[in-house]
Amino acid sequence: MPANERALIDATALRQWEQQAAQAGLDLMARAGAAIAHWLRLHYPPPRRLLFAAGSGNNGGDALIAARLLLSDYAVSVWQPQPPATAAAQAAEQQYLAAGGRLDSTLSALPPAELLIDGLFGAGLNRPLDAGWQAQIAALDALPCPRVALDVPSGLDAWRGCVQGAALPVDHTLALLCHKPGLFTADGRDYSGRVELLTLDCPPALVPAAQGELLAANLAPLRRRHNSNKGSFGSVSIIGGCAGMGGAALLAGRAALALGAGKVRIHSLDARLSLDPLWPELMIAPLGNTSSLAADEVVAIGPGLGQSPQAHRILASVLAHPGALLLDADALNLLAGDPALQQQLRQRPRPAVITPHPAEAARLLACSTTTVQQDRLAAVRRLAAKLGVIAVLKGAGSLLCGPDGYYRLCTAGNAALASAGQGDILSGSIAALLAQGQDETSAAGNAVWLHASAGDRYLADAGGPIGLRASSTLPLMQQLLNRQLTGSIHDLHHRKPPF
Repeated sequence: MPANERALIDATALRQWEQQAAQAGLDLMARAGAAIAHWLRLHYPPPRRLLFAAGSGNNGGDALIAARLLLSDYAVSVWQPQPPATAAAQAAEQQYLAAGGRLDSTLSALPPAELLIDGLFGAGLNRPLDAGWQAQIAALDALPCPRVALDVPSGLDAWRGCVQGAALPVDHTLALLCHKPGLFTADGRDYSGRVELLTLDCPPALVPAAQGELLAANLAPLRRRHNSNKGSFGSVSIIGGCAGMGGAALLAGRAALALGAGKVRIHSLDARLSLDPLWPELMIAPLGNTSSLAADEVVAIGPGLGQSPQAHRILASVLAHPGALLLDADALNLLAGDPALQQQLRQRPRPAVITPHPAEAARLLACSTTTVQQDRLAAVRRLAAKLGVIAVLKGAGSLLCGPDGYYRLCTAGNAALASAGQGDILSGSIAALLAQGQDETSAAGNAVWLHASAGDRYLADAGGPIGLRASSTLPLMQQLLNRQLTGSIHDLHHRKPPF
């Protein structure tokens, strides 16, 4: 996907974009209707019985134009529960009627459809639907046919991904002009189906600056020369693994090795943990003094750390580490309860990476988990700005953001990754990429993509999301990484390497 097709903008910028296009003489509604009709012809060829649900706003106008363009080849019905409320939508209605189309305000009176095209509410929906609209959404949901949403499934918040009382799940969503973040995060993935972008051939000069983008992996810098040794790929120290939670530190350490770190040491808070018999390559030893950590060493603290006074002291000391640093799990819980630790984190010359799940993010922001999930983008931005970090908010549609507010949204992944230990795998993976020289944003983004894509590979191979253990995710991630790099081997041998 080209970079401009990954761009994410906010609602204000989108409105300004539409206004500037109108001032430039571009009829975006006509372009949208034509693009929708063209897409429907390609994916659902005639003859078919189509049912358009047309709302009162411009989303309904898009639907009416597409319906008019398809009248000659399809059996077209239009359900219009309310008359159009904008001048553009009113014009689209008149053109549709003049072409011989019919409108009906009663859904039950319409003939059975083979495809439903949802144009009730677009990206402008900013309120919960009342009981009447919820009943209408339920009636559409009861229709036994595939569904295509125009721009956004009706009832879904385009920017936050939350259901506004009720929403219509669809098989496809045709995003117009630009992608909307709500299609890919929170509830969005459950309602949007497969998302495709219709850019409407808008001139590049009118396209506003993006506030974020859909995450894309850039793994080529990880390719390796033959003339390498383990020292070429950095060292990682994992700090955690208190009594009863040694498995978390082991999983993070294994991930760091599996994703390419040259050397990995686990500093366990439980002296009884001295060997990983399945991964004897891992070095395991008590931490001792944190001053023994090398300045160029990547430190990941938190997996199985616990919240003891000892853990607190270690975290306070590790925050002074000059090298790359990642905080997860109990390191985040300790951080949430101590403003002095937060101040230390903000003062670091090099931003740390934090990887909270929604409950940990809520503790750091002193709010509820529900509040975080109601606006995941706002939450990750607040975290990054408050703590001066690269924040990864895990969950459906993981989000990555730096202190400048620019964000990346991962569209890969599924519920297969909702299992114990997956966060430890992600932490170790980010640490491994940091050790191999990637900056914090690149390492976090690439690891998030690999982890999420491994979940998708499992879903495809297993036929469902159940049963993926964290330790079983690692070989899937290794395969994805190596296959991505295989295409770079020819370049590595026939071009001057960028070292």
